[in-house]
Amino acid sequence: MKLLMTADTIGGVWTYALELSRALRPLGTEIVLATMGRPLSAAQRADVRTLPHVSVSESTFRLEWMQDSWHDVDLAGDWLLRLEDAERPDVVHLNGYTHGALPWMAPVVMVGHSCVRSWWEAVRGDAVPDEWSEYTRRAGEGLGAADAVVAPSHAMLGALVRHYGPLLHASVIPNGRDAALFPPAEKESFIVAAGRVWDEAKNLRALDEVAPELPWPVYVAGDDTAPTGERHKLRAARRLGVLNRAELAHWFGRASIYAFPARYEPFGLSVLEAALAGCALVLGDLPSLRELWGAVATFVEPNDRGQLACALGRLCEDDALRRAQAARARRHAMLFGPERMAEKYQALYTHVRSARAGTTSDRERLACAS
Repeated sequence: MKLLMTADTIGGVWTYALELSRALRPLGTEIVLATMGRPLSAAQRADVRTLPHVSVSESTFRLEWMQDSWHDVDLAGDWLLRLEDAERPDVVHLNGYTHGALPWMAPVVMVGHSCVRSWWEAVRGDAVPDEWSEYTRRAGEGLGAADAVVAPSHAMLGALVRHYGPLLHASVIPNGRDAALFPPAEKESFIVAAGRVWDEAKNLRALDEVAPELPWPVYVAGDDTAPTGERHKLRAARRLGVLNRAELAHWFGRASIYAFPARYEPFGLSVLEAALAGCALVLGDLPSLRELWGAVATFVEPNDRGQLACALGRLCEDDALRRAQAARARRHAMLFGPERMAEKYQALYTHVRSARAGTTSDRERLACAS
């Protein structure tokens, strides 16, 4: 089977796309990865080189969730259709919404990793401004046109239905991560966090604010420069910057506690990675994170700095509690294997192909006629 898969190079979708691609290899899947957002970094290029069944078509088109992006989004759509004509994939796997409404020849599987409307609802707590009405319209059209829609959690699937309307062919496939990439090491007395420092949803500035009150140092990995160029500096937490996968695994393996007081997170790959590495988890109390980690993590109200400091301080000081929680989190994390994720996607790809069998799209008829 051959896939055309889109991926942005800025956030967790890249990690997801590479992990899924790696897990699909034993199933005989060939993948054309169409990237947008930023040029691939040296680390990203190195990761792709380890996957001989993946070829990359690279672009720097702005993404649909960025301000003033629609000209780029339309250009990207034309580019993607040309790629489909050239590559003739069996299935198109979209990790965004608006391009779902394009006149694809192949069936489309669309994955909803997050969206502007649910982000705004969780982070800002008020109505989405009118300036996002075009995004809402286009995202809804894309979701409605897809042959199948996937979300990584029931919470995210519910958000898609709430904001864009009923979805006829929708399912939940949790993300997966290879446990071998994040082995536990000898634990040390520090707290680690990872995420885009500039993203209000990650709420890492709350962790920075309570860091002086904690008995252990706090280290934060991630980009502190927003796509607009604005930089968000940390004052008390120790900045690690942008780390590659091996570097991040090294820090997770040594850390005793992973802190992620998020205001919004549809899945949380970094949480899974930290749990695999044997960290005790302190997480923002969100429906998605409760759904995925409810029995094995400590939850805090994201906007309650005192509660965050208290939860972290308790785990720093109580060795038995911290080790027990870390062990439970790691056992639970082993359930989110990439093989299981890949098998579910492969079954879905096969299903949408079968559902299209015997039908011919308008574009195919035009191609045959010419």
